[in-house]
Amino acid sequence: MRDHGGNLDDALAIHGGTAGDWIDLSTGINRVPYPLPPIPASAWTDLPRRSAVERLIRAAAEVYRTGAAILPVAGAQAAIQMIPRLTAPGRARILGPTYNEHAAALSQAGWQVEDVGTAEALAGADLAVIVNPNNPDGRRLLPDCLRSIAGQVGRLVVDESFADPCPDISVAAQAGQQGIVVLRSFGKFYGLAGVRLGFVLAATADIAALRDMAGPWPVSGAAIEVGCRALADHRWAEETTGRLAGDAARLDSLARAAGWACLGGTTLFRLYETGDADRAQARLARFRIWSRRFPYARGWLRLGLPGAPAEWARVETALSHWGR
Repeated sequence: MRDHGGNLDDALAIHGGTAGDWIDLSTGINRVPYPLPPIPASAWTDLPRRSAVERLIRAAAEVYRTGAAILPVAGAQAAIQMIPRLTAPGRARILGPTYNEHAAALSQAGWQVEDVGTAEALAGADLAVIVNPNNPDGRRLLPDCLRSIAGQVGRLVVDESFADPCPDISVAAQAGQQGIVVLRSFGKFYGLAGVRLGFVLAATADIAALRDMAGPWPVSGAAIEVGCRALADHRWAEETTGRLAGDAARLDSLARAAGWACLGGTTLFRLYETGDADRAQARLARFRIWSRRFPYARGWLRLGLPGAPAEWARVETALSHWGR
């Protein structure tokens, strides 16, 4: 299995305890989730109706400010695994380092995959992938840059899984134009990853092809109910965006006091240079705090933002003891 955050079973196997003992900061999932609304019994007992799916699509179109065709899917990951099959395999380039499932899905579908270090190096690819903002370093490309790249590649996939707090960088409004495909995650910003909900925004023909791949019921009735309610709650989204910005600054301050350098991130996760990420992860694990390392960067450690006051208190205690 590829290396990912959310691997709390590894923490339990190495360091012990039970899942309830741990604060899992190894992902970028909001730890102050959207409050679950009452879910009607029919969402569990009936197959999702077309009208319910259309209601969810309208809610997503409003939030993402787009007129593109939209397909709800079981998380952005489901789309990542389908997109390589939209066309015959060719040359794919990915702006890295980034989320490793894009390369894996393309390789498995027969594409020739190359990681590149600059946006300019994507030119000429049959398919190009940009995660924006990027995971794990938070690199951002502005819409003008993305549109320019789209004109130089066969199809541009822009993974906006962490873009909810920064809508100004989104190209959702341009999805479908110049072969631009946009992926959005619901679970990260809304803190409800277990709902398994995401969206693909693209040209009508691409969405039709993906819909055929996904089958007749790509998302559950419960996901539709929760998604419609949460996406329509603009006040919650605004308040959460502001809180996350403050919390990111707070975590950066604690990390600096521990001697770490902030390398970037988003307001859902932060990336630090620790000098020795193995050691840093092990020390945090003493306080039952789980973090994310990266095999290609010895010092990099990614932390999601704590949620409840008790979580912040534990993180503050762990980092305040760093030099002792």
